[in-house]
Amino acid sequence: MRLVFWLFFVFNCSAFAQDHIEKLGVFNIYHDSDYSTHNPSAVAMQMGFMTALNEVGNTVNGYQINFLEKDNRGNSNRSFLTMKRFLNDPKGLAILGGLHSPPYIKYRDFINENGLLLLVPWAAGGPITRYPDVKNWVFRLSLDDTKAGMKMVEYATQILKCNSVDLLLENTPWGISNHKTMTNALGSAIPNNVYWFNWNVKLSQASILLKEIEQSKSDCVLFVGNAVEGKYFVKAMANLPKEKQKPIVSHWGITGGDFFNSVSGELNNGLPLYFLQSCFDLNRPDLDLHTQQVLDIAAKLFPDEFKQKKHLLAPAGFVHGYDIGKILIAAMNDIDLVAQVNTVRDRVRKKLEELDKPITGLMKVYQRPYSIWSEDNPDAHEALGAEDICMAQFNNTGQIHIITPQREL
Repeated sequence: MRLVFWLFFVFNCSAFAQDHIEKLGVFNIYHDSDYSTHNPSAVAMQMGFMTALNEVGNTVNGYQINFLEKDNRGNSNRSFLTMKRFLNDPKGLAILGGLHSPPYIKYRDFINENGLLLLVPWAAGGPITRYPDVKNWVFRLSLDDTKAGMKMVEYATQILKCNSVDLLLENTPWGISNHKTMTNALGSAIPNNVYWFNWNVKLSQASILLKEIEQSKSDCVLFVGNAVEGKYFVKAMANLPKEKQKPIVSHWGITGGDFFNSVSGELNNGLPLYFLQSCFDLNRPDLDLHTQQVLDIAAKLFPDEFKQKKHLLAPAGFVHGYDIGKILIAAMNDIDLVAQVNTVRDRVRKKLEELDKPITGLMKVYQRPYSIWSEDNPDAHEALGAEDICMAQFNNTGQIHIITPQREL
């Protein structure tokens, strides 16, 4: 009799739990990112976003949130496949973007024409958020190349006092976007040469380009590329005679992979390298209480990343992932989520443009992160501005530290 009662009890508890989950509802967040060749950036974004979700018990406004890793391996076609699968998912709420800009530039029309809600915590390509329609489905909390390229030029010419520069750019929509921004920022007063390279360049190819750059009259090199290619150009520069080596001012793509461990010897031997970061230093000694609380939660969720390593890899990905997660949660809490998923996506999109209550992130307190896009308001879907972009360096153990013109490592 007791056995029958116990089985009845267990069955009903299981049924109740299942019924509760069904009543709770579920939404899926897809993470389209390069978990293969630039794993640190993908993991950092995931950790930041999931830490924000954990603060609310992974439940928002009565809905459980599932986080789904989708490895694009740096391939735009794989990203496109994820987009199509997402649109067929009756529980698919949003895609969290990854490191690479090319898929979001190439498929920008598809994203917007199909109502695909895309949140971007890393990819910096200028055109990504500037779809020419008031119904714009892409929201970014990251660097924006319409301003990032200007910051690189400013640092090279005003701080490093470079009178001429070489542009070393990956031959992708991201590199092309930066070429436009940088050449506009340089104007006619600063001579420059442009060198293009493809993905998966090797040391021999990098050395050939660096030989050409060695013979040019430039004072420094502005580099736009990712960690996989960046390490070979740093090695090729370090192989030049010391007096022929030139400072490299890099985009932040190099911080998305295991870059430092590959070039630590060259950097610690004095090769000058500066790179973009958003202006928030997770490694500073005077972290505020909120930041420390966020890191404590993250350390419990991801002990291997926070305790077994000397420092967090790709820290900007964590910061941006957390902040954009907080903004999404705020939007979802203010709308009715009971509807077909495409309707819910549209409600979230509209609410993101209308948020007017303070949202406390790591970068800052966001008063109104987004607004309605128009040609007169091209930064409407950019949560960060030029004031949030800084330059950084690695210290001798690979920690990323924000620098200013007054303080270099």
